[in-house]
Amino acid sequence: MTTLRQRRAARAEDLGLSRGEYAILARLKTPQKIQAFLNAIPCNFEIGGETVLSVREVLRQRRAHCIEGAFVAAAALWVQGEPPLLVHLDCVLGDTPHVIAVYRRGNHWGAISKTNGYPLRYRDPVYRNLRELALSYFHEYFDKRGNKTLRSYSQPFDMRRVDPALWINSERNCWEAHDRLANLKHRLLIPARQAKLLAKRDPFERKVAKNVEYPRPE
Repeated sequence: MTTLRQRRAARAEDLGLSRGEYAILARLKTPQKIQAFLNAIPCNFEIGGETVLSVREVLRQRRAHCIEGAFVAAAALWVQGEPPLLVHLDCVLGDTPHVIAVYRRGNHWGAISKTNGYPLRYRDPVYRNLRELALSYFHEYFDKRGNKTLRSYSQPFDMRRVDPALWINSERNCWEAHDRLANLKHRLLIPARQAKLLAKRDPFERKVAKNVEYPRPE
């Protein structure tokens, strides 16, 4: 008997979703459609406290930040018969890590990403390996002072290894799934000696980067 971890294309009963919830994911037949769907979901500003919403809760509440959007993208890929792979991008202490869903077309990698600004968004499948893909986010990944903060990336993590009750159909915050990703072994993008040579983003770049898709509620 095929186990859930081995199932190529997830069914509604595999994910613990209703017919309506499953139908939403089933309509997202390409990475581009998944990305457009995530872009149309308002940003989750976590007003009232930190969240790690499941796929079900993102669909119900119509809000998401990066890892929550990545959960949706991974689930949608799985429904389409593609591996639900997530990559954790880590940064220096004081900045916020990012999570992307990755996919392959031939020998090249692309990424689906939920973010409120423009720099850390979708990546076309043109990158020969995951290091190239992660580096495509390097220049744009910076803190409020303009310091470039991205430092490492994980290998792709197959979300079929995590019970769907912990990230797809839960009605509670999915901290366990979050921690599985954050605690993965990461590969350095640059050594410490190179970090000392990095230039800050210039004032114009920092000004442009303030443009967001969804303004924070007053």
